[in-house]
Amino acid sequence: MKAALAVNKATGDVGANLTAMEALAHEAADAGAELVLFPEAAVTGLINNDDPAHDLPLGQPIPGPATERLGQLARRRSIHLATGILEREGDCLYDSAVLLGPAGRILLKYRRINPQWHGSKADPAVYRQGSSVGSADTPWGEVAIVICGDLFDHAVASQVRALRVDYLLFPFSRNFNDGSFDQDRWDREEAAAYAAAGTLHKCTTLMVNLIEDPDEFEYASFGGAMVVSAEGEILASRPLGVPGILLTDV
Repeated sequence: MKAALAVNKATGDVGANLTAMEALAHEAADAGAELVLFPEAAVTGLINNDDPAHDLPLGQPIPGPATERLGQLARRRSIHLATGILEREGDCLYDSAVLLGPAGRILLKYRRINPQWHGSKADPAVYRQGSSVGSADTPWGEVAIVICGDLFDHAVASQVRALRVDYLLFPFSRNFNDGSFDQDRWDREEAAAYAAAGTLHKCTTLMVNLIEDPDEFEYASFGGAMVVSAEGEILASRPLGVPGILLTDV
């Protein structure tokens, strides 16, 4: 399977984000990608601040206009496309992700289980989590999704292992507290830890990190992507701070 891990620079403008994502997806499809994976909250940006008046308008319904637009793209290019998106359901928000098939339909929706996408004092009636991991059948085998802090959660990993998936899609949004895009620090302190966490799931893991503008976000996510084998070997990677795609055969 040829996969493209697509690192888009997200802003608070959903329309601009979707346009940038479409350009990357077309680039990936032109290069032969069968699956295009975008980061956590790639559609909306992860700019929630625990104020429902600010955050609820950021959320997108699933299905809704954003997933319909991406579904049309998946159908037009005959690809699978997965992305993170802040989901709104009524007056509730979820940190979610979807996998769209080449017919343009949603094959899988996942809601992040780990609650650290919002503050500890955020209203639990508004800021919600999922509770279960599902999978979807694809031409390359069973696929599941987990998001960001879920990767390190042993209970979540147990659910993934029980599904016996072939591939785990892992959109995330990671930043350093000083706001830097420090490749040496990532290589020295974190890449191996993420690869080791991937082994908990007993499958190949595709990891792609959101990138944000440090002039717009105080703690901007720094991008990057990597593919990790079931044994924890980093098979391919993309450097931090650079929008674009990591194209890989897995």
